[in-house]
Amino acid sequence: MHCRYTFRKGLPHVSAWAFTGVMPLDTDSPTTGWTGGQRAFGDFAPGLVHYTDQVLFDEVWERPGLSKRDRSLVTVAALIAGGNIDQLRFHLPFAHDNGVTEQELIEAITHLAFYTGWPKAMSAMNAAKSAFAPDRVNEDDQND
Repeated sequence: MHCRYTFRKGLPHVSAWAFTGVMPLDTDSPTTGWTGGQRAFGDFAPGLVHYTDQVLFDEVWERPGLSKRDRSLVTVAALIAGGNIDQLRFHLPFAHDNGVTEQELIEAITHLAFYTGWPKAMSAMNAAKSAFAPDRVNEDDQND
C-alpha cells in the first residue's frame, strides 16, 4: 500500500489513496470547483474544507465506477443508517439534482425503516418532507 504526504498551505495532506491503495483518477486534472466546504467553514476548519471540496467532491464523487445518481442514493442510505439528519438536509436535494426522484427517495427511506430503525426513518422522512414539500411540514400542527 502506498502512502503519499504533501503539504498545502502549511497543512499536511494525505492523498485519498493513502489508506485505500486506490489511486485517484487524475490528480493533474482541474477541480470541479466544489466550494461547499469553503462556504460552510471557510478558514475555521481548513483541513475539513480541503477534504470536503478537493478530495470528497473533486475526486471521490467524480470516479467512474458509479453514476452520481447511484452515489447519491448510496450516500442517502448511509446517512439515514447513521442518523445523520443534518447532512441529509443537503444530500436529499443533491440526490434529486443527480436524478433520484422524490418518490424513489421516499421509498428508499420507507424501505430503510426496516433495516436502520423506525426513528431514523421517521427523522429522515421529516427531512425529505422539509426538502420537497416545505409548505406541508407543519400542516398537521395547524389542523390541531
